[in-house]
Formats: sequence, structure tokens, C-alpha cells
Amino acid sequence: MPGTRPIAATPNIAHWQERTELTAALRWTERLNMHEAVANHFSLAVNEDGTQFLMNPNQVHFSRVRASDLLLLDANDPDTLDRPDAPDPTAWGLHGSIHRLCPHHRCLMHVHSIHATVLASLADSNLPPIDQNTATFFNRYVIDEGYGGLAFEEEGARCAGMLDDPKKKVMIMGNHGILVMGDTVAETFNRMYYFERAAETYIRALQTGRPLRMISDEIAEKTAQELEDYPGQAERHLAELMAILDEEGSNYAS
Repeated sequence: MPGTRPIAATPNIAHWQERTELTAALRWTERLNMHEAVANHFSLAVNEDGTQFLMNPNQVHFSRVRASDLLLLDANDPDTLDRPDAPDPTAWGLHGSIHRLCPHHRCLMHVHSIHATVLASLADSNLPPIDQNTATFFNRYVIDEGYGGLAFEEEGARCAGMLDDPKKKVMIMGNHGILVMGDTVAETFNRMYYFERAAETYIRALQTGRPLRMISDEIAEKTAQELEDYPGQAERHLAELMAILDEEGSNYAS
């Protein structure tokens, strides 16, 4: 289970449970081929007002990140990019801006996964409810149609300005990728996993060229709410992935 690992070997590392969970999510994202070389970043707020956050270090492959490698950053620190272990400037621009301006989003996962990015590249990037997974996201995403280049601070602040609705926890970043949000690592990773699955189902359905069987708005909303209320699924998903990593002898929790 997440959070049950002993921390005696690393007594000076704060937020150890959060670190191991976030690192496990990074490792599994690489295993699912949803990563982007040494780019893309995950972050998690660790203080009450959401301005201090953990994030994976600059230019380290997801498959090699360890819990002790994660950076502890302050969204209000103007000297962050002058640190010797400074984060990727685009990661700072996007994640720092959102943790500073949208504290209701505690965990952020940004990827360029294939099917979600294909969806983000369509002129109409909406995800219609054609199955249970796509219905999960009914009225729960925002589409950014104003891509302005790499996500330095100005672009990050622009994106943050679109995230005031706490119900909408996925940003389909037009011409870019996706940003997934949540309260915990487990919730956010589970949402990211299922969004990629949903996007793949939709893209593959479009490829058949045949008419789509649409779910009604009423049933799509009912399904989305039922899944939001489904007890413990996200937590068990992450716990099982961490158990597999432990059984394999992974060094993610070091």
C-alpha cells in the first residue's frame, strides 16, 4: 500500500509518502509509453495553500527518477530558475503558474501521450461519450485552443487562467498534449490513464469511418458521476502498481 514503506534510510527527506507515490506514477507512465523522452512533468502540492510542490528533476528519464530525486519547489520563489538544481523552465512555467494561481488543483500530470495528443490535434478536440471510458469525462474537461508555443511563464499563466472550474480536471491542450489534475497522485494518475484509454477508443472508432453509437447526455453525466463516486478504485490502482514495482525490486522508492 502507498505510504507503508519505511523511511529510516532517508530520514532527511520530507514528504516521503508523496514522493514514492509520485515517482511510482512516473515509472508507470514510462512503462505505458505515455512519456516524452526526458520531457513532461508531474507535480504535487505538499503544503496547505498549494504553493510548495514536488516535481521531477530536469532532463531525467521517467524510468530512472527516484523518490529522493524529486525537487521541492516554491511557486512564489522568483529565484527558482537560478537554483543549481533548477527545474526545466517550461515545467516551472506551467506547473509553477498553476500551483500559484489555481491551488484547488493539487496534483498535475502533463504528458504528450499519443492518443490524447492526436485528439488535441483535431480541429474539434471534444471527446464525445461513445463508451464508459469516454463518458467518464463528460463535461469534465476544458479545451485550450490558444497554443502559444513552449510553456514558459507567460504561457503557463495563460493556461492557469482557464482552470478556475474545479469540476474540469483535464485540459486538452490544443496542438500540444494534455494536462490532468486531481487532489492526489492516485486520483490524477488514474484519470490520466483512463483519459488516454478513452482518447484511443475514440480515435480508433473514427478510423473505422462508420457512424458512432452515442450515449445520451443524461446517461453520460450519470456514468461520470457514478465513476467519481466509485469507492477506492484510484487508490487501489496505484497501490497495485507500487506493489508490482516492489516485487520487481525497483529502486523508485529510494
